[in-house]
Amino acid sequence: MSTKQPQEKTRLHSRNKNRERYDLKALIVANPELANYVKLNKHGQESVDFSNPAAVKILNKALLNHYYGIAYWEFPDNNLCPPIPGRADYIHYIADLLSESNFGRIPKGDNVICLDVGVGASCIYPIIGVTEYDWRCIGSDIEPKSIASSQKIINANTVLTNKIECRLQKDSKDIFYGIIGKQDKIDMSICNPPFHASIEEAQKGTRRKIKNLSGKKVKTPELNFAGISNELVYEGGELKFVTNMVRESKKFDKNCFWFSTLVSKQSNLKGIYKFLKKVEAHEVKTIPMGTGNKSSRIVAWTFLSKTEQAEWRNTRWKTKTSK
Repeated sequence: MSTKQPQEKTRLHSRNKNRERYDLKALIVANPELANYVKLNKHGQESVDFSNPAAVKILNKALLNHYYGIAYWEFPDNNLCPPIPGRADYIHYIADLLSESNFGRIPKGDNVICLDVGVGASCIYPIIGVTEYDWRCIGSDIEPKSIASSQKIINANTVLTNKIECRLQKDSKDIFYGIIGKQDKIDMSICNPPFHASIEEAQKGTRRKIKNLSGKKVKTPELNFAGISNELVYEGGELKFVTNMVRESKKFDKNCFWFSTLVSKQSNLKGIYKFLKKVEAHEVKTIPMGTGNKSSRIVAWTFLSKTEQAEWRNTRWKTKTSK
C-alpha cells in the first residue's frame, strides 16, 4: 500500500482554493507564527498538528490571509474555529444551486443577499461569500459577543466594509423571526447548526476526533476547533434544530428563494424530509459534501413555484452573473 499522500484533496469543490495540499512556505509568509506549529508527519512531510487548537487557528488565519486577502481575523479562543476549506465548499455548492436556478450562471454582486444563521464570532461564511462572489451578507447570532467579534472583523477589513450586516437574534427560540423583515428579499440562507444534543455528546465526539488525529486517548478533551456551547449544542440536537428552522421558514416562504442547512448526521435526513413534506416545500435538494474523511450534505428547499422563481430571477439576478 502506498504511503504517499494525495497532492489534491479530490473531495473538495472544483472552485475551492484549497484543493491542493497546503503550500506551507507561502502560508508561513502570510502568517510567520505558523512556523512554530509545523512538524514532520508519519510520511516524512511537513504538516500541521491538527489535534492542537492553537495550530488549527493559526493555519486558518494564514489561509484567509493568503487566499482571501483577510489580514485581520481575531476572535476569542473559546469560540468555534472553522476549518476554511470545508466552509468554502458550502459557499461554492450554494453558488452552484443558485446557478441551477439561473440558466447555469452564478448570480454575483450587491443584488445577491446571503443570510448566515449563526454567524458566530469568526464571520467565516460571509467572508467567503463576499470575497468569492461579491455577495452581500447578513449574519445572525443569539450571542452578543459573537456579533461584536464578527463586526470587529468586518470593520478591520476594507473588502468586507458595507458588504456584511450583523443582526442579533434576541430570542434564542427563534431562527428567522426577528431577523428577516417583511420587506427583505434573501437569495439563500445558510446554516451550520449545532449538531450535539448535550455537552457530554460533544466531548465524546471530540475524544473520537482527537484519537483519529493523534492516536491518543484523552479523557477531558480540548476541542480542536473549540466552540462555545451554543455553537455545538442544542436541546434535541441537530434534528430538532433543523425541523424548527423548516417550520419557521414556511412563514418566510416568499422572502427567501433557497433555504439551506448542513446536515452532519445522515440518520437525521428521513425526519427532515418528512417535515419538509409536511410544510409543503415546493422543491427539496440534497447536495453531498466531503472534506478529508468526513462526509456531510446540504439540504436545501424552496417554497417558490417555477413561475415565482422566474420572476425572482428576472427582477434580482439580471445584472452581474458568472459561469
